[in-house]
Amino acid sequence: MGWTLMQLSLPAHAASSAAIRAFDDVQLRTKDYAGQSLVQAEFSDARLEGASFEGADLRGAVFNGTVLKNANLRGVDFSDGIAYITDMSGADLSDGIFTSAMMLKSSFRNATVTGADFSYAMLDRDQAMRLCETASGINPVTGADTRESLGCR
Repeated sequence: MGWTLMQLSLPAHAASSAAIRAFDDVQLRTKDYAGQSLVQAEFSDARLEGASFEGADLRGAVFNGTVLKNANLRGVDFSDGIAYITDMSGADLSDGIFTSAMMLKSSFRNATVTGADFSYAMLDRDQAMRLCETASGINPVTGADTRESLGCR
């Protein structure tokens, strides 16, 4: 897409430290977060392989160094979220909203993105191109074409 941070005049959403729910450096026993409100939650160095976040509200959430291999993120709203150095290999991101998310240095190998909206999201170019290989569909909430939102050719 070629967007730079200077070109985007999007509102910044910062949370006070008291407003952030942190899940740090843990092997979490609970792996079912389906439908939960996890706005601005922070998952740092968490091992969440196979976890379910289906339909969760993850707006402004942070996944930093998190393992989300084979996780179910179907229908999540991850708008304005951050996924940095996060492994989403094999994850189901179908119908998810990832608008304006910063997802750099993350892996999406074999992830499913049917109907996902990545409008204005920042991904490493090689990862975006990998997602373009199988991307298809229209997001049911935003109406965005998945391939267009990824900048596929």
